[in-house]
Amino acid sequence: MAAVNPLVRDTGSPPIPEAQAWLRNYSGTRGPGIDLSQAVPGYPAHPEMLERLASASGTAAAAAYGPILGDPALREAYAAHLSGLYGATVRPTETAITAGCNQAFVSVMMAVAKAGDAVLLPAPWYFNHAMTLQMLGIEARPLPCPPEAGLLPDPAEAETLIDGRTRALVLVSPNNPTGAICPPARIAALAEMCRRKGIWLVLDETYRDFMPDDALPPHRLFDDPSWGDTAVSLYSFSKSYCIPGHRTGAITAGETLMGEIVKLLDCIQICAPRPAQIALAWAIPALAAWRAGNRDVIVERAEAFRRALARTPEWKLESLGAYFAYVAHPFPGRLSGEIVQKLASERGVLGLPGPYFGPGQKGHLRLAFANADEAALAMLPERLTGFSI
Repeated sequence: MAAVNPLVRDTGSPPIPEAQAWLRNYSGTRGPGIDLSQAVPGYPAHPEMLERLASASGTAAAAAYGPILGDPALREAYAAHLSGLYGATVRPTETAITAGCNQAFVSVMMAVAKAGDAVLLPAPWYFNHAMTLQMLGIEARPLPCPPEAGLLPDPAEAETLIDGRTRALVLVSPNNPTGAICPPARIAALAEMCRRKGIWLVLDETYRDFMPDDALPPHRLFDDPSWGDTAVSLYSFSKSYCIPGHRTGAITAGETLMGEIVKLLDCIQICAPRPAQIALAWAIPALAAWRAGNRDVIVERAEAFRRALARTPEWKLESLGAYFAYVAHPFPGRLSGEIVQKLASERGVLGLPGPYFGPGQKGHLRLAFANADEAALAMLPERLTGFSI
């Protein structure tokens, strides 16, 4: 067999399919399986959204190539939404539409770093971010975020990890896998440190639509007229509009960096899926109340999860927010991977092992509560009680 790229060969396989295979070994003896492995919307898209997607898919216009950086109507709608949310002016020319947020991340990393460079990833981290950097030959440098620090990065500690090879600091807020929300003041401190050190702050805001009202706006970065010199924001339409299969995300960046990103997007995607872009240009303003209602549903599920886990205090809830709960298991010294596999096969509850999310995480599990209704979450105490390994 001819050789393959060793950077790809040495990168681990996609974690979600591996984990979901464990649940297939469950016999069903304790009731239906509870899949808390993947962050997927636990309710359908708005009916009119589905109608508009279907209608757009049947048009010749949607079957044709579109602008590389996205349809003008969607870029304008998204920029207007950002401007209202943040109370600052974001121009359509500072936005780009991508085929999902993972593609947005790949594109931005390729624009700001090259093989041999380093990027700081607060750990625990989103596994696809680490996989992307490894395949690009970029060092994923861990920035530890321990539970006693609220699972949040410390700007002072981050600064000690920056050297001549460091090109960016990635921040996910609300966080995947922990759900932790980085306060605006902490984001501002990280942004100031990045500006001073001459590196990029890449802020993944995939889950911002599920933040409580009192946490909005998530930050004030766009207040600074020169924000585009060092900051980039990423977003996904998948969760907020329940359309993960339509692969639509966004980048918000300064026009100078966007001039480099357009080269990458032309080679990677040419254009994002057109039917979703057409439908989303309508949905952003039209479905504001619907999105808010879904946020309330997720908040209720978070509280249902909190109540359920309170009945099994040996499973320690370290963090809870947006779509995720980060839980410390009660088996010191044991790997969370073996615990997750046995929990899935014997009790029908599937989460993800902490080591999927970086070094030092063997004592934790990620449980994506958002895709389970309250009835399913209420079954957790019975499933966890008496479990041993």
